[in-house]
Amino acid sequence: MSEEAQEKQPATDVPSQPAETQPAETQPPQAQPAEAQPAGGMVRCALTGKELPSDQAYWAPPLVTAWELIRTVSVTLVRTPGNLGQVLFDNQPDVPYDPEAREQLGARRQAEQLKLLGFLFAVLAVIVGIFYLIFS
Repeated sequence: MSEEAQEKQPATDVPSQPAETQPAETQPPQAQPAEAQPAGGMVRCALTGKELPSDQAYWAPPLVTAWELIRTVSVTLVRTPGNLGQVLFDNQPDVPYDPEAREQLGARRQAEQLKLLGFLFAVLAVIVGIFYLIFS
């Protein structure tokens, strides 16, 4: 049984690594800014998957879905609450987008913002309902 406890020990040490070292290792090569791409190199649009030259790409922060944001915030609050500010407010590396997909990207960002707003209103309604039941 002590051998099992020793085998499990390294697995519990992995999540305690600083958050700043984890994202740098998992970034795809396309997530580098335009100046990091070779001149005339081909990149893939992060939204449509279409290949285009890096000098013609529109570089912007990646699209973060409401689910990804909620999951990241809740996992960070549970594992390392001190890193929440860094997770929320650090600049994300730009990724390439097809210039023709700018309107589609804007619509997707707006849809994700509305989903997040709806989730926050639902959480607020639950909290208000609980207080109403407790204090009435």
